[in-house]
Amino acid sequence: MYPTTLTQLSRANPFNAPHFSLQETEEPKQSRNLAAAAIADSEDVSCEFGSTKYYALCGFGGILSCGLTHTAVVPLDLVKCRIQVDPDKYKSIGKGFSLTLKEDGARGLAKGWAPTFIGYSMQGLCKFGFYEMFKIFYSDMLGEENTYLWRTSLYLAASASAEFFADIALAPMEACKVRIQTCPGYANNLRQCAPKMFAEEGVWAFYKGVVPLWMRQIPYTMMKFACFERTVELLYKHVVPKPRAECTKGEQLIVTFTAGYIAGVFCAIVSHPADSVVSVLNKESGSTAAQVLKKLGPKGVWKGLVARIIMIGTLTALQWFIYDSVKVYFRLPRPPPPEMPESLKKKLGLTE
Repeated sequence: MYPTTLTQLSRANPFNAPHFSLQETEEPKQSRNLAAAAIADSEDVSCEFGSTKYYALCGFGGILSCGLTHTAVVPLDLVKCRIQVDPDKYKSIGKGFSLTLKEDGARGLAKGWAPTFIGYSMQGLCKFGFYEMFKIFYSDMLGEENTYLWRTSLYLAASASAEFFADIALAPMEACKVRIQTCPGYANNLRQCAPKMFAEEGVWAFYKGVVPLWMRQIPYTMMKFACFERTVELLYKHVVPKPRAECTKGEQLIVTFTAGYIAGVFCAIVSHPADSVVSVLNKESGSTAAQVLKKLGPKGVWKGLVARIIMIGTLTALQWFIYDSVKVYFRLPRPPPPEMPESLKKKLGLTE
């Protein structure tokens, strides 16, 4: 009884791997062409799926989705960072806002907006643009059937690859942002902060946090994309009462927002310890990630989690909504949720 039940539960898990293997056959790697053909038959698109224009506009959508949303929540991000680096003073979100307003005024809540906008715009360009590129690249390597069977692993690999490069683009501005927000009197804006950091520590000042950034952002992005993709698939399968093709663009964007928020909650949880390390590391010159982690301890790395769940949940939902809206506006190809290929159905005996 129990082995059977466990097997059924594992198969129902949306992140599971295939429980069967296929005989090796000569299969053309045409997943990109099949997706493009399916889209071309159903929509009036402005460019070819996987073309240079497609990647460029996806990157532009990433700039808007990440740059605008992160800049919009700078006040909450500032309070979150201060709770992480000085929990004795900033004991809660409410206390953090009241102290910041008392000490710096309303303008103090906007500290760090410039490096936030520049840094996360560059990150969004690489994150979304490279994700689309790596997803198609890995899909072509796997072939149509294995792309379907291993789609969760595909999402994880493509998002991790994209985020590796995105964090290199983000690191300098993230270092400036944290220094401005958490070191009162150090610098009031990016023009003051960047030259001062370079004079004191050289180029290393801007990249010493890149490894903790990878530790924070790569798990975050893997969860963000994989959880979003599978949640969209499950929503259309079990919640939305009609097929995606019959939904209006507005209804599709509501599904996008809902799936984005669900993914954002999980993103915040898996990446928060590394986020705490990044915040403290960029505040304290001369420290290493290992030293900061030891100093914070098991409880310290979870300080500010509630603020971050609110921020990241909202951010992730808005980012996916803006990104998908850009795709709709520019009439980019938007593949429907994946379905089992007919050839695979025949191999599994699911069709006559």
